[in-house]
Amino acid sequence: MKRTRTAAAALALTALLGMTACARPAPAGVADLAAEPGVPEASASVTPSDDVPPELQVIPSASAPAGQGASDDEEEAVVEPPTVAKTQKWVKIFSGPSDKDITPPESITSGSKTVELNATENDEIGTYVTDGAGRTLYRFDEDDNKPPKATCNGDCAKTWPPLLIKSPGKIFPKGIDPQILGYVERADGHCQVTINGWPVYYFAKDAEPGDIKGQGVKGTWFAVAPDGGKTQLPDGGSAPDSDSGTGGGTGADSDAGPVENPPAPGY
Repeated sequence: MKRTRTAAAALALTALLGMTACARPAPAGVADLAAEPGVPEASASVTPSDDVPPELQVIPSASAPAGQGASDDEEEAVVEPPTVAKTQKWVKIFSGPSDKDITPPESITSGSKTVELNATENDEIGTYVTDGAGRTLYRFDEDDNKPPKATCNGDCAKTWPPLLIKSPGKIFPKGIDPQILGYVERADGHCQVTINGWPVYYFAKDAEPGDIKGQGVKGTWFAVAPDGGKTQLPDGGSAPDSDSGTGGGTGADSDAGPVENPPAPGY
């Protein structure tokens, strides 16, 4: 009972610290008590019971050698767990997608300790980046990547919610170089995911996975490419220079309009 109470207290402390300042990690040893998505847990060993006669006991058998006991159709490909490719303070960035199922957060404003980034194909704009729920991620020309700086705040951030990561964080990319991933601390103290130094955002009016309604808005917002650059405009036109770091207009443009309470899309 005492151990259960201690674990519960540790979990509560971890959750509280995960919502504090961007660069503050959880205390050593505390975060380890909480189960984290994407990390396999050790399985319990099975031992014979003294209360059951040996002839009635069922002991799991060893796996059959490859090619024996199962047809080619029944054999499943073994997914190797990703390794840590890069660490930025308390955020671990892995070499590839998680080998465990991860449930993305329903809200685009809440942030998460585990972030999935996927390179996604689109016939109109080319390859762009989505989160684990298929929601489009954008970059803003008014930001900068050398050094990383997020300038979309206030009403702008209501229309373009930043992709936030909490402590201790993990990022699992698919089709994106893990070495160019990281985060930047925002003016409000939260941490925002970056791709090649560019902070990435959602668009509050994207209602379904694959929506790209924010593409080209105000000439400064573009679905972000896997290298952190801009994707092309839907009509085939080219986007402005991706290294300029500048762009006209404000984050909360007049066409999109600030969204006071962005809805949680039903992905």
